[in-house]
Amino acid sequence: MEKKLAQEMPQDDALSRLKQAFINGVWATLASISVGFLFKIWLAQWVPKGDLALFHSVVDIISLSLILMTGFRSSMVVSYSQTQNDRDIINIFRFSLIVMVLITWGLVIPYIKHRLHINVGYLELVGVIFSMGLKVYFTNLVAMYRLYSISNKVTWMEPLGNVVLFLLCYYVLKLEALSSLFYSMSLSSLSVAAFMYIRRRKEIATRPLATVHLNPSLINYVKKSFTASLEAGASILMIYITVLLTISHFSVDELGDFQVIVRPVFTYMTMLFVFPIYRFVLPELAVCVRKEQHAQIRSIRRWVFKLAVSVSAIFFVSMLLWGEKIVLWVFPAEYKSAVPVLFHFSIFFVFMMLNAYQLAYIKAHGNFTQSLLIRLSGIVTLVAAFYFLSMFTTNVVAIIVALGLGYVMMFILSTIAEQRILRRQQDMVVV
Repeated sequence: MEKKLAQEMPQDDALSRLKQAFINGVWATLASISVGFLFKIWLAQWVPKGDLALFHSVVDIISLSLILMTGFRSSMVVSYSQTQNDRDIINIFRFSLIVMVLITWGLVIPYIKHRLHINVGYLELVGVIFSMGLKVYFTNLVAMYRLYSISNKVTWMEPLGNVVLFLLCYYVLKLEALSSLFYSMSLSSLSVAAFMYIRRRKEIATRPLATVHLNPSLINYVKKSFTASLEAGASILMIYITVLLTISHFSVDELGDFQVIVRPVFTYMTMLFVFPIYRFVLPELAVCVRKEQHAQIRSIRRWVFKLAVSVSAIFFVSMLLWGEKIVLWVFPAEYKSAVPVLFHFSIFFVFMMLNAYQLAYIKAHGNFTQSLLIRLSGIVTLVAAFYFLSMFTTNVVAIIVALGLGYVMMFILSTIAEQRILRRQQDMVVV
């Protein structure tokens, strides 16, 4: 009886910790979205449209080159939970990040300045690359050590710091608006990186920079990291394919509906309810897998599935009953045609959340290649479904339905993979 209670106690603590972190993460993300959105609205009132376009274009290009390093996060979480060898895991990530920053510095800056002919200062570009690289580094470390409170604070601190520092640069230092945008972004990223460093160091000491002696487990970690980076790129590619299909097959008005309304709603819903699954559920699943806490995994699964169904049902009913009113309350009447697209997106959102859990479960068992293949199957399904649907309709809704079918395919394949893992575990118990 005492042994059974001892096994149940950490399980209950793990699930309650996960729920608390997830809920806090949703509120922190909501605060971040609100601050960022209001800041964009304010800037759009007086900053030249061309300056804002330049700023967002440059940041998007640099972000795409560095966001691949966030793929390391899941492999760091899983490998650390299995080996507890944080020193070598961190050093491999350090060297990889340094290489990526140098590649971005050497290739992306010339591309921005000389190929795209975007007139942005060299110092401003270097500042964005360096500060974003540091932020990615400390964000991954915080995730690896499961320091959820730090992660949630950073979520709302960064956009708030960006606003404050912009006001400082523009009104106090008298810099131009475009320069103020770049410097405030760099300084806010550096500030949150420093915050994460100080807070993390109070709980866990900094591991020294040292050479890495690769053993089979570290080689496996490197392979997982490379695969996870490819998967991060594939998830981004899935969204950009929808943009390219819209540009290629539909009018500018329909592209405007997608870029101004559909894509932001997609991004915000993903930030609120999908990303937290990778940030909080995956680390807990990885620990539970290592400790063979199968009952706890089942409890986490039930909770995530209930949450996914509840959130998706509220989203669906809101779009069904009040979608048009919500869109017309925020945007001009010319964006009314975006309502059917949002409605169809609400139908498929549940599969995004459920698939996120199942991919996290698969990666918690170290099956990163399988997770990548499932992600690629979603891309193939998206493209194939769109061209099949375009044979019967010329409505832009075909794109969001094709995207939804891509997530349905991923959900089906990840369900099959999850069941195979469960059967293997049952076979091991029988043996």
